[in-house]
Amino acid sequence: MMIRDLSKIRNIGISAHIDSGKTTLTERILFYTQRIHAIHEVRGKDNVGATMDHMELEKERGITITSASTHCEWNDHHINIIDTPGHVDFTVEVERSLRVLDGAVLVLCGVAGVQSQSMTVDRQMRRYRVPRLAFINKCDRAGANPRKVTDQLCDKLKHNAVMMQLPIGLEAEHDGVVDLVKMKAYTFSGDNGETVLESDIPADMADEAEAARENMLDAVSMFSDDLMEAILEGNVTEDLIHDAVRNGVMARDLTPVFLGSAYKNRGVQKLLDAIVNYLPSPLQIENTALDLTNDEAQIDLATDPEKPLVALAFKLDEGRYGQLTYLRIYQGKIEKGCNILNSRTKKRVKVGRLVRMHAAKMEELEVAAAGDIVALFGIDCASGDTFTDESIQVAMSSMFVPSPVISYSLNPVDKKAQEGMGKALGRFVREDPTFRAGVDEESGETVISGMGELHLDVYLERMRREYNVDVETGPPQVAYRETISKRAEFNYTHKKQTGGSGQFGRVAGFVEPVEDGEDFEFINKIRGGSIPTEYIPSVEKGFRQMLDKGRLIGFPVTGMRVTIDDGQSHAVDSSDMAFQAAGRGAFRDVYGRAKPIILEPLMKLEVEGPSEFQGAYIKTIMQRRGTVIGTTEEDGFCRVESEVPLAEMFGYATDLRSASQGKAEFTMEFSRYMPVPAEASVELKEKYKSRVEGAQVE
Repeated sequence: MMIRDLSKIRNIGISAHIDSGKTTLTERILFYTQRIHAIHEVRGKDNVGATMDHMELEKERGITITSASTHCEWNDHHINIIDTPGHVDFTVEVERSLRVLDGAVLVLCGVAGVQSQSMTVDRQMRRYRVPRLAFINKCDRAGANPRKVTDQLCDKLKHNAVMMQLPIGLEAEHDGVVDLVKMKAYTFSGDNGETVLESDIPADMADEAEAARENMLDAVSMFSDDLMEAILEGNVTEDLIHDAVRNGVMARDLTPVFLGSAYKNRGVQKLLDAIVNYLPSPLQIENTALDLTNDEAQIDLATDPEKPLVALAFKLDEGRYGQLTYLRIYQGKIEKGCNILNSRTKKRVKVGRLVRMHAAKMEELEVAAAGDIVALFGIDCASGDTFTDESIQVAMSSMFVPSPVISYSLNPVDKKAQEGMGKALGRFVREDPTFRAGVDEESGETVISGMGELHLDVYLERMRREYNVDVETGPPQVAYRETISKRAEFNYTHKKQTGGSGQFGRVAGFVEPVEDGEDFEFINKIRGGSIPTEYIPSVEKGFRQMLDKGRLIGFPVTGMRVTIDDGQSHAVDSSDMAFQAAGRGAFRDVYGRAKPIILEPLMKLEVEGPSEFQGAYIKTIMQRRGTVIGTTEEDGFCRVESEVPLAEMFGYATDLRSASQGKAEFTMEFSRYMPVPAEASVELKEKYKSRVEGAQVE
């Protein structure tokens, strides 16, 4: 099989706030590129669901849960597309996709504009330095205002956003777009908008288009001296504009804005042209890996099929054919039947089946090369593993994984369910780095943790459907933390005498709170060798062993600095074990005197809905110990931003529906940890005490 021309490959993601129309847009892209021959709606009456929402749960709920991969051809270019979820509970799907993509389309709702999850997605794009275009969708909806949304891109997300098109009519009158590069009008006809009609700009828009083009040229000429010269001489060409825009996008200093309505089949083909023209090919992206033979020094990778193989497993999916591993190939090539090496486990594996995915369908490949996104079957690995061809020892840096904020306890209803539950949890943990499962030492219960109620509910539902496992769930458990609030000194001696040599170690110093949010800091100020140097790490290890479980409510301890400045050792009785024990004892001794307090996760909550219910939204927030940060109101819709403790947010969806006649929606993401109020603190301590006493009685 022929290896593709790398300059004609585009690896892109489609990301946005929930319900901005990402999946609908992907569906139209697949239709216009003739990957599919019929359009299915996300919430279709035929209950088929969109092509990219291939899980039963996704079809039923009308939301995207996992990122789906597909590919298509447009204007002689090969485009790999990943459609990502918009819901904040599935944010890791966006993280893992952006980690391996070269460019992205940020989809915004023409009415709601920049929403809370748009900001989260934008942060993720910045983290992985992903160049992007913006597509303002839903221009046919009442209240659509692309200019306002472009201004929000500049004000709220600090983008240098430039409109490359003007809408021909808005709301019910929306008919097409004016292309400010070609200075032509485009309308879309046929049953599904497949026929693109080019015409002159409507007379009543000529002046507006001229002014908008001037603004656009002014903005993009900053990225090309040739274009700036051409503007002064009056001989601007389309190619010069394309080059300037591409330069700005590649430098991530320009966000070209395109318009349309995916649902009404308008503007999608022009967006595809922009993807091909402005987003980078794999050749234009710099990728690095860590050299495992040279103290993890950074080395540059070349997007070259002839170089040694480097590929990253960025997503795992357990399908009906076994584990499917999605790979982005950064360097070299993979052939069917060849051997590749997992850099983490040092295990060699043989490539049995090599496929290219189209949502849940696949096509077999003989060979795949640098720059491509493919999938392998039957490879045992974890998300984030690097594969090489054994001639080099490198690893790709992994993605950012946020910590879970909520837990449920699980009890299988019978022995058969116990076995199925173990299998299901093992698979889900491998697939999703933000999903954790383990056994609580005190209660012996299985505990699962994740990013929110919806996140865990989806996994419980998948357990029922895919593994036929029924479980009873315990009440949701918030991921509290403990910390200290004042400085306290310690001077602890560990002394134990048994037959033969005993154990002896004395440590002295103080603990204090850390202000800048660090989990734990250990400072050695021992002078004169009162504790031999080789035992200092043992003292630190002893303290660290105690951090997993605080003494107030049994949750991890964070924000603590330990400084040791004195101690004592014994020539015979001192050892690594003795000083570890001294560290543990010193922690137990000093913790109560350092005024420990309980911290709870505070969530950033954003409620959106009709303005008439604004008072009701604020009431639901205040009832849950929330603090309103700000409200904005536009065109009959309002947005209330607030901070609310996670402990108060269970069942909020039902309350908000009741308060707004089902018309409002909310998004929630972790903000920071804050001390819990005194009353709640007493209650949590009592609960923990009775649980420990109960466990002891048993």
